[in-house]
Amino acid sequence: MSLRDIAELTRILAEQDGKNPQGLPPVHLWEPPFCGDIDIRVHRDGRWSYLGSVIERPALVRLLASVLRRDEDGDYYLVTPVEKMRIQVEDAPLQVIRAESSRDSAQQPLWLLYTLTGDCIELGPQHALWVEEKAGSGEPMPYVHVRARLHARLMRNPFYQLVDAAEPGERVGERCHYGVWSAGHFFSLGLVDGDELSP
Repeated sequence: MSLRDIAELTRILAEQDGKNPQGLPPVHLWEPPFCGDIDIRVHRDGRWSYLGSVIERPALVRLLASVLRRDEDGDYYLVTPVEKMRIQVEDAPLQVIRAESSRDSAQQPLWLLYTLTGDCIELGPQHALWVEEKAGSGEPMPYVHVRARLHARLMRNPFYQLVDAAEPGERVGERCHYGVWSAGHFFSLGLVDGDELSP
């Protein structure tokens, strides 16, 4: 690949391991020169491709995701200490593939969300969940904040896990928010009529 220092990047990640809760390099501190676009694309279904070919090695995808940054211009970049290259993201750069119900230290409900690229997210005020509607179809598109300006889309199975656990919240006229509690906060999965959430 034209990331000319993959070996150096691997060394940097190894050095960062243990200094950061998730072993992530401090991409927010790096300000290398912009080196142009690289033909890497994150597809809507979570696949990463390079020059039109899917990247099959999960370890390489995790490596690339660990140096992914979204800047104030709204674009996504792979950032190392020596270079910054723009990539294309079709929807969300990360995907939640698993949800797990747990309890926090105060025995309050807590949802843990796991991404395809190895993040473990505690759903709560620092990692809020929201649901948008897909234009044209009204299909729910659930997202969760991961870090900095990066967010993840919940894939179908983890979203349905939350839907199965949903309970009524605030009423808005004849409709009701249904959602889940996590880390002391209620996260709406949608406004519905009656007592049943239908995604």
